[in-house]
Amino acid sequence: MAHTAMSGTGTNAGDDPLQTAVWRLRSRGCWADAAALLDPHAADPAAALQRAALLGERCLYTEQGWAEAEDALRAAEAVTHTDEERGAAACERGQLAYASTLLKVQDRVDEARSAFGRAAALIAPGAAARALLDFRRGLMAENLADSPQAARAAYRRAHAGATAHEDVLLLSFTWRHLAGLALREGELAEARHGFAESLRLREELGYLVGTAPALVSLAEAEPEPEVSARLLAEAGRLFRLLGGVPTWLAGALAAAA
Repeated sequence: MAHTAMSGTGTNAGDDPLQTAVWRLRSRGCWADAAALLDPHAADPAAALQRAALLGERCLYTEQGWAEAEDALRAAEAVTHTDEERGAAACERGQLAYASTLLKVQDRVDEARSAFGRAAALIAPGAAARALLDFRRGLMAENLADSPQAARAAYRRAHAGATAHEDVLLLSFTWRHLAGLALREGELAEARHGFAESLRLREELGYLVGTAPALVSLAEAEPEPEVSARLLAEAGRLFRLLGGVPTWLAGALAAAA
């Protein structure tokens, strides 16, 4: 997600009160409410990009709200001025196109590739936004191109960037997806470690909407049936608490049940 010019991302005690409020809503799956808090700052490119990112994330987790996300993204693109802002907007466009393709709403894979390529040309190497871009390009490689080697390289770059910039939320994603590739190759110990780290970070952040997927992933790598069952039961409880979000988790939980 693009960060606003206001201080912090809402996950630390000293962050801007607005960012704290946005994070609390986002972490509980209330993306529309979080985006509404940013409406008064729509002329600020960073706030506009953050609003678009929130609504794009809602699409990925709920499979709804595509038109509103598109409108927010176009509005953000219209107020960007610098290469960094344009690169962040291109990264969000690539992510929205990726989500649409992944969830079989509309095949926009060419748009996603083009947007991520444009973002790579605009975002400086070593910038905080580069880590997020690397991660999202890894998602493309893993889930749409079926290229685990390219995905692993991208995730590792993202992991290094997230570590350097102390982006704990992104680290929870890179741990999880690197662990997923390890599980795919039968490296159970490595997979369990990565999934456990991802879950730990999400619990520390209070990222409730991302905790159920982390629990399900850890359960998949857990050799003890009783432990796996407890993890899945907790994931199911959170899934129901949040009203069936993320929607794509329903199949895994139903199969486990």
